[in-house]
Amino acid sequence: MIAVDPKPGEALRGKTALITGAASGIGRATAQLFAREGASVVMADLNDAEGQAVRQQILSQGGQAIFEHADVARGTDCERLIERCRSEFGSIHVLVNSAGIIRRATILEIAEQDWDQVMAVNVKSIFLLARLVVPIMVRSGGGGIINIASGWGLAGGPRAAAYCASKGAVVLLTKAMAVDHGGQNIRVNCICPGDTDTSMLRHEARQLGEDEGRFLREAARRPLGRVGKPEEVAQAALYLASDRSSFVTGTVLVVDGGGLAQSGQ
Repeated sequence: MIAVDPKPGEALRGKTALITGAASGIGRATAQLFAREGASVVMADLNDAEGQAVRQQILSQGGQAIFEHADVARGTDCERLIERCRSEFGSIHVLVNSAGIIRRATILEIAEQDWDQVMAVNVKSIFLLARLVVPIMVRSGGGGIINIASGWGLAGGPRAAAYCASKGAVVLLTKAMAVDHGGQNIRVNCICPGDTDTSMLRHEARQLGEDEGRFLREAARRPLGRVGKPEEVAQAALYLASDRSSFVTGTVLVVDGGGLAQSGQ
């Protein structure tokens, strides 16, 4: 039997989605979209003010959402976050690992502490949360995990050694998890965005000491002639979270306006 596409606003009806880095950027756009598509959304971030603002916005539009302050690079915070999910909604059907940081530096420039922080937030957090969420998904009959990687997880970039290393790790961790847990009906995929119009992109310009306007114009030099919008990446996450991608696992979905295509990758 061919599955019937759900009505608009119902692609995630009856599902609970945990989204990290949900106070801003891609995580925020994903939380908002998932709530509009019927999911009960659990948002995690360190930015309480912005996280609560997103929650209130979702509630005002008739959605279901809670916010939890959490450092997802810490095991104890992840355990508390998962317990909050279970106590509020009973299960977790979708996990979106969107929390991420960048430190623009070569290996000669970056401090050991900064290297460790990038790896902890960008990679270790996925491990910490997935090992807690997978057993819950197994008991529910399956689920979906979506990891936000980067185009720089597939191709190197200048003065971004730790970030490139971390996102490359996310790509292969995604594939390894897909192999390990496909038999449990858990699909694991990742999205590799290109430069996206977020506060993190602007923060990169400041880290490099570059003019923000010029930096953004350089980032827009790709076949579609612009940087991406968080909402466009969120749409890719929705596809991977929904039943529309029921036979998709272990994949790397590039959402970058053609940036990698023109680089020969």
